[in-house]
Amino acid sequence: MNQLEKEYLSIVTQQFRHFKERAEKAFKQLSEEELHWKPSEESNNIAIIIKHISGNMHSRWVDFLTADGEKPYRNRDSEFVDDMEPQEQLMKIWEDGWKLLFHTLENFQPEDLHKTVTLRQQPLSVLQAIQTEVAHISYHLGQILYIGKQLKDKDWMILSIPKNGSEAYNESVSKKSNE
Repeated sequence: MNQLEKEYLSIVTQQFRHFKERAEKAFKQLSEEELHWKPSEESNNIAIIIKHISGNMHSRWVDFLTADGEKPYRNRDSEFVDDMEPQEQLMKIWEDGWKLLFHTLENFQPEDLHKTVTLRQQPLSVLQAIQTEVAHISYHLGQILYIGKQLKDKDWMILSIPKNGSEAYNESVSKKSNE
């Protein structure tokens, strides 16, 4: 694998790990009841988002290079129904999807990044398919964090730079880089 391919896979894998970690930090702040809370009937709650992200990963990352990314066994519509799964089951659903994604990325061969795959019978490059997943997961991560913050309000533990904390953060980064 040439250096650019290695670097890209390393960067994208780190980004996915960051997304997963950040969402899990949010889940830990929430009760089972809060995972199922939604602001309106037409909204998604965190439990639904977990099921949807995992369903997407099960469809996209199984036989990624050889089968269409929208598998016939996927029932996408059911992902948007809250069946009131317990938190333990939701975390298993979550983890199973991520295992598929990371297993696929870890097993890429150099030539795989130059291949074409299909999604809903439409060809796209492997790079485009990966970037589509980055965008999809980051979109839903934002929803998870927004819902969590709405529920916890002032009790929400900020997972990035807190409000009015940019200067202190920049100073700490500067100190580390000067050491």
